[in-house]
Amino acid sequence: MKNLVIIVALSLAVGGAYAQKMKEADVPATVKDGFKKSFPGSKVEKWEKEGAEYEAEFDLNKVETSALLDVNGTLLQTETEIGVNDLPKGVTEYLNKYEAGKKIKEASKITDNKGTITYEAECNEIDYIFDSLGNFLKKEIEKGEKDDGKKEKK
Repeated sequence: MKNLVIIVALSLAVGGAYAQKMKEADVPATVKDGFKKSFPGSKVEKWEKEGAEYEAEFDLNKVETSALLDVNGTLLQTETEIGVNDLPKGVTEYLNKYEAGKKIKEASKITDNKGTITYEAECNEIDYIFDSLGNFLKKEIEKGEKDDGKKEKK
């Protein structure tokens, strides 16, 4: 039992350190410059460090958006909030079949730096990831709420 408590405590400590809020002053200049080149005129509302990468949250054309950049300022992916009705048909079909009766809380379109598009649908604190055609790829179980109300992923 003692070992289980230690394992759980370590898991929470490591997981909690995964995404850390940052002050803009602590973000490397290369990252801020890369953001400005990719999204000229946009103002970052919040910075987070996720492992070795940096996430900038901002509004783009009045749409909640986040960008993931590496330490060199290279844009790795962009995640844009979309309406549930904007998800591909396969997403809703999958969730209706395997998560019947559960409501999609949030939906996002994710575009990586190669132009590959995936979709994310949050349902009961689980993020379901789908390809551009709506085919299920994986799920990410969220493990707890951070101070800002966002969930951290396992």
